Amino acid sequence: MFFESIKMNIKSQLEYKSSFIINSISQFFIFFTFYFMIIALFQKFNNIRGFTVYEVLLCFSIIQFGFAFTETFFRGIDRFEDLIIDGRLDRYLVRPRGILFQTLCSEIDLVKIFRIIQALIIMVIALIKLDITWNILKVMVLIFMMIASILIFFGLFVLTASYCFITVQGLEVKNLLTDGGKNLAQYPISIYRKGVVFVFTFIIPYGFINYYPLLYFLGKTNNILYLFSPFMVLLFLIPCLLSFKIGLKHYNSVGS
Repeated sequence: MFFESIKMNIKSQLEYKSSFIINSISQFFIFFTFYFMIIALFQKFNNIRGFTVYEVLLCFSIIQFGFAFTETFFRGIDRFEDLIIDGRLDRYLVRPRGILFQTLCSEIDLVKIFRIIQALIIMVIALIKLDITWNILKVMVLIFMMIASILIFFGLFVLTASYCFITVQGLEVKNLLTDGGKNLAQYPISIYRKGVVFVFTFIIPYGFINYYPLLYFLGKTNNILYLFSPFMVLLFLIPCLLSFKIGLKHYNSVGS
C-alpha cells in the first residue's frame, strides 16, 4: 500500500512538469550552497579541530542524506499540522489502518530526491579522497550511520507532529529541531562548546550518527563500542513514538 501511494504521488507531481523542473533546479542550487560554504571555510583553515575538509564533507553528507530521505518519503509527517487543520486526521481515525502509516502514505516530495542523489555524490567523493582501510566493520558502520541518520529525522518529525496536538500548528519548534539541528550536526560536534555536545549526545543524539561512529570509521579510535553507537538512535525513537501516541489519545478534533 505504501509503494502504491508513492506511485500515485509521483504521477500527481509529474502532471505539472514545468513546476517540477523549476523546483528541482532550485533544490539543486540550495543544497550546493551548504557545500560551497564548507569549501569556502576550508580555504581559510587546513582543518577544524583535527578534521580535514573531506572528513567534514563525509559528516555533512551523512546528515544531509538522512534529512533529504526523510523529507522525500516521510513528508506527510513533516506536514502533520495540515491534517489537523483541514480535518483529514478525523477521517484517518475511522479507517482500519494506523495513523502514522496513513500519514506516511499521504504525501511524498519527489523534488527532494535530488538532494538524496547530491548527498550520495558528495559522500562518494569524500570516501574516494579519504585514505580508508576498508573492511567489513567499516562497511557496517557506514551503513549504520546512514540508517541512523534517517531514523533520527523520522523521530524528530514524529516528535514535532506530537507537538501539533497541543498547538495545532508546529510553529518554529519544528524548524529549530530539524533544519536548525541539521545545520549544526553537519559538522563534527567536537567543534562546539560542551553544552552543545551534551545536547547533541544525550538529548538529540546527532553525535551517535556522524561523530562517534565517524571516529571509528576514520580510524581515530579503535573502541568497538563506537561501531554500534548508531543504535542509540533507537532509544531516541521510543519517547518520540510515545509522545505521538499520547497526543493522539487526547485528540478531540479541531471542529468543522
